[in-house]
Amino acid sequence: MCLAIPMKLKKIEGSKAIGEAGGLTKEIRVDFIDTPAPGDYVMVHAGFAIQKMTEAEALENIALMEEIEHAL
Repeated sequence: MCLAIPMKLKKIEGSKAIGEAGGLTKEIRVDFIDTPAPGDYVMVHAGFAIQKMTEAEALENIALMEEIEHAL
């Protein structure tokens, strides 16, 4: 099973970006996102940003993932 996670875009260079989640950074592709900008929150799957999301949506997703982690 694969899981997409919310990440905040920190830096963008062409079709590549640095995304941050939980204090970890990862290089991701932003080919599928219209006008990505630093500070945007995106849903990332398999190294690709697949959808923009609001900060509220991202924080809600992060909180739910943390809740699941603590339940295990």
